[in-house]
Amino acid sequence: MKLADTDILILPGLGNSGPGHWQVRWAERMNTAAIVEQADWDEPDLDDWVATIDQACRLTTRPVVLVAHSLAVMAVAHAGPRLPANVRGAFLVAPPDIELSPEAPEETYVFRPIPRDPLPFPSLLVASSNDPYVSLERAVEFANCWGSDFHQAGEAGHINLASGHGPWPEGLLMFTRLMQRL
Repeated sequence: MKLADTDILILPGLGNSGPGHWQVRWAERMNTAAIVEQADWDEPDLDDWVATIDQACRLTTRPVVLVAHSLAVMAVAHAGPRLPANVRGAFLVAPPDIELSPEAPEETYVFRPIPRDPLPFPSLLVASSNDPYVSLERAVEFANCWGSDFHQAGEAGHINLASGHGPWPEGLLMFTRLMQRL
């Protein structure tokens, strides 16, 4: 699938992706990309986040590919069954283990339980071996449940600015491979 023929909906996690974050950089560089704005980035409401993602997908008539980071990955897992057929794929990065990780913020608990049903579209889940919010084993479990391809990103932390991932060219290569598969 060609990038020019697709709407890329970028879904930040808890607290939003600030200036310099790879998601913001991608939104600035990809002509067909847009960041989906949630009503409340700091006190998320599961139903509101899911409805916002669903509405953003329905507002376009072109094929959609989702690019989710952190808590937005869990929102995609919840939203998956109700999303329209124009959603063709998802790039899922650094899913937090909001059930077992002691580092998961309390604000994320409203996304419990983590859905285990397969996503109705192809996806690629990228996780780090030293993410403070999820063990590699749990990330693999999520990928298996959701029917996602899995990529281990090495010691990349939470794959955000704090872990040194501003531009994240390796992620762009992974995303390109997913797009070629769709």
